[in-house]
Amino acid sequence: MLVGNDAEDMMPRVSGWGTTMMARNHSIMMYTTPWCGDCRRAKRVFAALGIPYVEVNIEHDPQAVELVRRLNGGMQSVPTILFPDRARLVEPSNATLEAKLQSYTRDTMRPR
Repeated sequence: MLVGNDAEDMMPRVSGWGTTMMARNHSIMMYTTPWCGDCRRAKRVFAALGIPYVEVNIEHDPQAVELVRRLNGGMQSVPTILFPDRARLVEPSNATLEAKLQSYTRDTMRPR
């Protein structure tokens, strides 16, 4: 589901390196856990479309856990996917994720 565009406002207080990486590299950030079926499904969608992303396993990163919780009303919802255009998807369906990813090119990672 699409839940908002306020990720930029929250990230500097919680995980500043992510903001810098997104701004500099135009990277899509996907916050995941290894046991999450929705995370594995989302990764398959990215792979099928050939779209690169940066994965952050929140089980190994306390700052990432805090970011995910702050973005999701205290819930540790994964995957939480942050886009360079400041959009955010949380536990998206394949159709929703595919629709969002259609606006990104493989080479530039900028919306078309």
